[in-house]
Amino acid sequence: MPYTAFSAKQSYIDKNPEIIQGFTNALQKGMNYVQNHTPEEIAKIIEPQFKETDLDTITTIVTRYYEQDTWKDNLVFEEESFQLLQDILKSAGELTKEAPYEDLVITTHAENAK
Repeated sequence: MPYTAFSAKQSYIDKNPEIIQGFTNALQKGMNYVQNHTPEEIAKIIEPQFKETDLDTITTIVTRYYEQDTWKDNLVFEEESFQLLQDILKSAGELTKEAPYEDLVITTHAENAK
């Protein structure tokens, strides 16, 4: 299941495909960096975002993410993950009616990401 997600109105996606693809490509570039660098390298890069946390702690957290296989190698939001998210929301009492995957999820830009 994704840690974070981004949404846009269909009208915006239709009018701005190059912006959507560029944004998605940038996210994929970050994912590629994570796949090709060590926890130590990643921790040094993200350290300025966590001013209150020392580098050793950040490195430990990033290492744990690696060990848990937290990061995927692509951005495609798969139907299984979508269903898991809905199950979690239902069990928390936050979702009363499920939505069809094909009505809410567009994977084209993620599949085309470079």
